[in-house]
Amino acid sequence: MYLESFGLDEHPFRLSPDPRFLFLSRQHARARAYMQSTVWFSDGFVVITGEIGAGKTTLLEQFLTELDSSVAVARVSQTQVTPAQFLQSLLVQFGVRPFNMRKAELIDTLNHHLQALLAEGRRVVIVIDEAQNLDPAVLEEVRLLSDIGPGGGRVVSMILFGQPELNATLDSPGLEQLKQRTRLRFHLEALSEDETGDYISHRLAVAGARREIFEEACFPLIYRYTGGIPRLINTLCDTAMLVAFGEEKDLVTVAELHEAIDELQWSDYVSRTGRMRTAADPAAETLGRLVVTSSDEEEREFPLLHGRVIIGRTPDNDIQLDSRFVSRHHAQLTVAPRSAVLEDLNSTNGVYIGGRLIKRHNLRDGEKFVIGDHELLFRLGRGPAPGPWTSQDAAALEAEDEAEDEAQEEHHED
Repeated sequence: MYLESFGLDEHPFRLSPDPRFLFLSRQHARARAYMQSTVWFSDGFVVITGEIGAGKTTLLEQFLTELDSSVAVARVSQTQVTPAQFLQSLLVQFGVRPFNMRKAELIDTLNHHLQALLAEGRRVVIVIDEAQNLDPAVLEEVRLLSDIGPGGGRVVSMILFGQPELNATLDSPGLEQLKQRTRLRFHLEALSEDETGDYISHRLAVAGARREIFEEACFPLIYRYTGGIPRLINTLCDTAMLVAFGEEKDLVTVAELHEAIDELQWSDYVSRTGRMRTAADPAAETLGRLVVTSSDEEEREFPLLHGRVIIGRTPDNDIQLDSRFVSRHHAQLTVAPRSAVLEDLNSTNGVYIGGRLIKRHNLRDGEKFVIGDHELLFRLGRGPAPGPWTSQDAAALEAEDEAEDEAQEEHHED
């Protein structure tokens, strides 16, 4: 009845990954091209990250369907495992029963199997989903596997899929060798507002739609409440269609969409997550600003909105610091109306305040911190920039922090 009401052949907004419904946004197309390149060039690691629900698994499913029989694929999705369990999982994927083997036997069996496949002229691809959960010891086993090959440029290709925290793990000092073997790292962003409308139309067309099912005015509202995250778009659109069906309507209007939002008990995406706001967004309130200076660049100023701000070397960060002394994702700033917390994301060279290395710090208005060769000045609100940060300011800051530490120690003793 539901499908007949809208003239559809199948459900357009299922949450389970289905490669037939993959919408290749510009971001998804680039990620797919990077995965294809590591298979055909056999030259190291590709790391694909994205937020929960960004479409990583659907993209992966579609990519795997494109590989022919000349490619031997092992896919590991259970990643909260020990190194021995990881090696067992890989051998199972290749048709070997490894459960009575010790770790040395597992490594030897897997090495011989992979070398045999490569010697036959087959390409070998190991795909690890949910890679952000991997222990560093397991990641070291992954790196060692990538060195297997009979020469001539033929090696095992590795594709790691994970949530954004995977990048922080890969940037840790203990995984430097793995980081050097990583040829490409790409972050899958959410869909834009225009892409959100195209995504909905695409899925409806694949499901057999022969007419419009959502009125045009719905698309900006859907984007506002989903942030362009495909899984959230599916949830909201499916709920809105059920509301319309329950009211015996064959067109989803803004009224049905609002009813669906109420049923889901959603606030807008920005309120729920603190993400997606820009300075051009009239609903976005500027809570502060960050002034960035270095000897090689002109001073830059960034407005700070409610939520998380990622600072790092690559263009996928909210604030990019182009320097070899800055890690890919170096630090994050969590901004609230009257506070901001600065955290180091396991960077190589650290974050400094007043000459002291910090891991997590509650920033004060007018306080400066140093990342690589960049100095960043934090300001709450929209007031004028403060005067220069002096050694007396640093000493006062250190004295305040020491007093806070002593107070906390006394509290624990009580």
